[in-house]
Amino acid sequence: MASRRTDSPMHARLMESAAHLLALEGPSGLSTRKVAAAAGTSTMTLYSHFGSMPELIKAVAEEGYARLADEFERAPRTDDPVADLGGIFAAYISHARASPDLYVVMFGSASLGGYRSTPDDLLRTGRYAYDYIVEAARRAMDAGRLDELAPVAIAAQIWTALHGYVVLELAGYYTPPDAGIRNVLRPMMLNLVIGLGDSRESALRSSGAWFPDDQASSNNGGHNHR
Repeated sequence: MASRRTDSPMHARLMESAAHLLALEGPSGLSTRKVAAAAGTSTMTLYSHFGSMPELIKAVAEEGYARLADEFERAPRTDDPVADLGGIFAAYISHARASPDLYVVMFGSASLGGYRSTPDDLLRTGRYAYDYIVEAARRAMDAGRLDELAPVAIAAQIWTALHGYVVLELAGYYTPPDAGIRNVLRPMMLNLVIGLGDSRESALRSSGAWFPDDQASSNNGGHNHR
């Protein structure tokens, strides 16, 4: 995994201040002046660490991907790689819910200070986090649970499904969110795994480990998604 760019305690403080401003005010609230003030320093110090607003935004995106990779790193690894995909799904959702404004910056969905990340920037920045999904897909494929496709292609389908769900959940289309997990994300990922080659019986058995907290709440009733 690529390491965070923490050249000094001040660098780290500036990064945390930027992330905090995103959480409080959203992408429109991020400026060099505000970040510097929140970190208790000057814009000159900020520029000495990052050079420019685009570099600051790249660093913010890098921090988002580093946090996502940390979530992936904590996902379980058992002898059932399809069940373990649930840990990847849960980590992704947890990260997006915890830092929704950081999430939109990671994917270039927001313009900050007149700058928007390019696809090449995002690919370079997020590749190491993406590799966790590739590795999870490779494990399921090597176990004979998924078709012998390129793990990168499988991971791309998984990431696309997760990202599409997250964008809609963050926009408020699934209320409450746990109902969206139960009625949309879980069955969608189950259908995807079956479509990628797993038997329905095996996929159903393994998917029992996905979103266990939500499964417990669904046993006590719940609301339908919109």
